[in-house]
Amino acid sequence: MDADVIVVGAGIAGLHCAGRLAARGLDVLVLEAGDDVGGRVRTDVIDGYRCDRGFQVLNPAYPRIRSDVDVEALDLRTFGRGVGVLRDQGRAVVADPLRHPERLLDTLRSGYLTPRQLLGAARWVLPALGSVAALADGDEGWASSLDRSGAQGPLRREVIERFLAGTILESEGSSSAAYVRLLVRSFVRATPGVPAEGMAALPRQLASRLSRPVRTGVRVDRVGRDGARAVVHTDGESLQARQVVVAVDPREVGRLTPLPAVATKPLVTWWFATGERPTATDLLLLDARSRRGPLVDTAVLTNAAPSYAPPGRHLVQATAVEEGCRATEADVRAQLAELYACDTGGWELVVRHDVADALPVQPPPVQLRQPLVLDEATVVCGDHRDTASLQGALVSGVRAAALVAARCGR
Repeated sequence: MDADVIVVGAGIAGLHCAGRLAARGLDVLVLEAGDDVGGRVRTDVIDGYRCDRGFQVLNPAYPRIRSDVDVEALDLRTFGRGVGVLRDQGRAVVADPLRHPERLLDTLRSGYLTPRQLLGAARWVLPALGSVAALADGDEGWASSLDRSGAQGPLRREVIERFLAGTILESEGSSSAAYVRLLVRSFVRATPGVPAEGMAALPRQLASRLSRPVRTGVRVDRVGRDGARAVVHTDGESLQARQVVVAVDPREVGRLTPLPAVATKPLVTWWFATGERPTATDLLLLDARSRRGPLVDTAVLTNAAPSYAPPGRHLVQATAVEEGCRATEADVRAQLAELYACDTGGWELVVRHDVADALPVQPPPVQLRQPLVLDEATVVCGDHRDTASLQGALVSGVRAAALVAARCGR
């Protein structure tokens, strides 16, 4: 045999699964079709700018991040706890007064904190702080759940809905309310950020725990069986192992397993460099105007993480979802000029990232734990088997490792 276990795919789920198996003394070989580890969690370094492939954040409130990741080693740089909003009536800020007491007056003046609006939002958020199992009971779309909670008015339309659109990559309200509330639960408990060296620092940390280096540039054509052994066929060889874990991206699941193809949601992120900082705020900016451009949110990354750009330079992310993914650069620059109230014509486009499979869809009723076993020698893992998040990917890797370790007597 070539290894005790072969893991196909070096994304977050596959790496975490492999690391836990290696820690139990199993010989684990990880194969990755791309040129580096990380799957959808990658960072391109271009002329000194760190551009994550799609605007991504790491939330330290995720249970598996807290227990399985050395967050201190990642040197997490957090954003401000709140959002800035461009609305038809002007600009507004909604910020946590405990974290940002200097923004309390602006928050009170925003018009979002009326008793009726706050009560409706609180009714909607409250279930997220209780039992996780209870969230899945009577699951529905997140827009319907907001309706039933009585969440209405500008706070819902201009803040909650716009923020969620950039988080779950859809604005129609069709995703599972249980899934969305789980994400909100993590935002309530901690402030997200990015590692100083980019989001790629997370998969690199997971890969450092492996006993064998990941073999990159190896495309797997087929996964099969030879008696009790698993056989992995690549474009140049056939490898045998006691067990195989299929941990590929959602678009590849249907190709390598009998499972149906996983539907996903896209995003596009433009990364712009500028010598003049367009704003000093470290908040995410939302466009809540009735007539707005393609972008769902934007932020000056270097206000939170200066290491994302060379000294004296600034890096701006601008993200679109749904129909906005078809926008032109001119459309994006025009909207950014309105959002930041400055001329963006001189900004340098560092890179545009089109991420076709950014998140698996999570329609109601959500299945928080989907089966991983394919046959006696094959299991599958990934965030499409749990929740569409880093937490879901890590949990899936843990579950797959437990199954495989038991089969291998560990």
